[in-house]
Amino acid sequence: MNQLSDIEIAQQNKMELIDEIANKLNISSEDYEPYGHYKAKLNYVNLIDEHKIKDHKLILVTSINPTKAGEGKTTVSIGLADGLNQLNKNAVLALREPSLGPVMGLKGGATGGGYAQVVPMEDINLHFTGDFHALTSANNTLAALIDNHIQQGNSLNIDPRKILLRRVLDINDRALRNVVVGLGGSTSGVPREDHFDITVASELMAILCLSTSLEDLKNRINRMVIAKTYDNQLITVSDLHVGGAITTLLKDAIKPNLVQTLEHTPTIIHGGPFANIAHGCNSVLATKLALSLGDYAVTEAGFGADLGAEKFLDIKVPQLHKSPDATVIVATVKALKLHGTDDSNELNQLNSGLDNLGKHINSMQQYGLKVLVAINKFTDDSQEEIEAIKQYCQQYNVKAVVTDEWSQGGRGSIDLANALLELLADPVNEFKPLYKNDEDSIKDKINLIVRKIYGGKNVMFSKQALKQLKDIEKNGWDKLPVCMAKTPFSLSDDPNLIGCPHDFTIHVSKLEAKLGAGFIVVHTGKVLTMPGLPKHPAALDIDINNEGLISGLS
Repeated sequence: MNQLSDIEIAQQNKMELIDEIANKLNISSEDYEPYGHYKAKLNYVNLIDEHKIKDHKLILVTSINPTKAGEGKTTVSIGLADGLNQLNKNAVLALREPSLGPVMGLKGGATGGGYAQVVPMEDINLHFTGDFHALTSANNTLAALIDNHIQQGNSLNIDPRKILLRRVLDINDRALRNVVVGLGGSTSGVPREDHFDITVASELMAILCLSTSLEDLKNRINRMVIAKTYDNQLITVSDLHVGGAITTLLKDAIKPNLVQTLEHTPTIIHGGPFANIAHGCNSVLATKLALSLGDYAVTEAGFGADLGAEKFLDIKVPQLHKSPDATVIVATVKALKLHGTDDSNELNQLNSGLDNLGKHINSMQQYGLKVLVAINKFTDDSQEEIEAIKQYCQQYNVKAVVTDEWSQGGRGSIDLANALLELLADPVNEFKPLYKNDEDSIKDKINLIVRKIYGGKNVMFSKQALKQLKDIEKNGWDKLPVCMAKTPFSLSDDPNLIGCPHDFTIHVSKLEAKLGAGFIVVHTGKVLTMPGLPKHPAALDIDINNEGLISGLS
């Protein structure tokens, strides 16, 4: 019998109406706006309860350094939430929204897989409720207003060569990384070089995900540095007097979205900054809602613990005012073999790759967090390989549990859910931030991340980065956290340096102050803010018939 594809499984599932999902959370009709039968926007103002946030349990799901296909972190998160609810626990899931870049590119969608999915899968993976389109429009409206200001007299004395805001699209389009705009004569603007990023790499995306209200959103937008003058003075959105207009375009996008899993677990999906470029977490509002509406909030952070989890803990937690009560690290036999160096046989290759998992366990424990390892099982994994992972984790006093939600849904995560509940039964939870924003310099923060989270030894700054570092300190921005832009495939900034390397050097090429988001982006290695499509993009396999039935989406 042929195995059903993810989309076929999702299409065969009978969803509950969004009213029924809202009723499970005791949400009144005044506090949500249906977007069709199976999606809704949530009125976060009335639903967030800070007292419940403090008392309820937050579970952060992260992973080891992944393969290019990913290790099923979202699938495990979905299965874990379903498994908790099968144990009669009130669990709510909080996830990021998929970007059309990977949906149409290499990785595919981000709604889980097999029998652990969020639905309606097609809607979520495509246009959903229009949040990313709103962000794209808001960003590009701001770009148009900057160019128009220059065209209409330039009273702010903006230097067209020093416009920092980039235009964006929510697709992978390498041809737009570097462009020239303003061609066509004096009525078509001032000719200048411009650039496109993918929408999820924009500062507006990070701002949306870290904002706690419309007022906070507007204040952050007004603080965005968008250009410099001819004498190098900073120009912000506030100087352009368009913060209100840009915020207005995001009035609905700031509201988190309510959907469900295949097993009807309430799921809040909102925001989606990439973790290799931005901070890689769903919105603060989405996580606060999950904590307010459920006794257990299951959430995830992008890529491995060296990227998404580190940023969750150092950037998002201070805004959330709540640290995780437990962390689940997802590992697969396949990824551990990829990180292995001894290929004499498959077990030796696995064993030689286990230190990558060990480093991520150690990193999370440095924050004082309780750690659980989820072995995401694939059909060709041997029992000997699984036992090797379990035994390895014992040296860190960490339990490793096999989970198989892909083929069994929540039932396949019961063991993981029970192990989590056992871990949470210990009330001791002493979260320790990696660095102190008010005391540590930007260099100190970067060095702490490199040494303690990556396992590196040195940081080398380019001449440009050193100059930018002086500017950051001069302007008093050194009290902000740092957001590392780094390859997800290695602990280092070299994607080919797999496993658990030691004593390597991280190369910082440039630093960018994102004052609206409230962090300093640290660029390392070669990280593209506008990805390209692969030779065989996922778009080649997607189709739709005359009845509107979609196929090939994953």
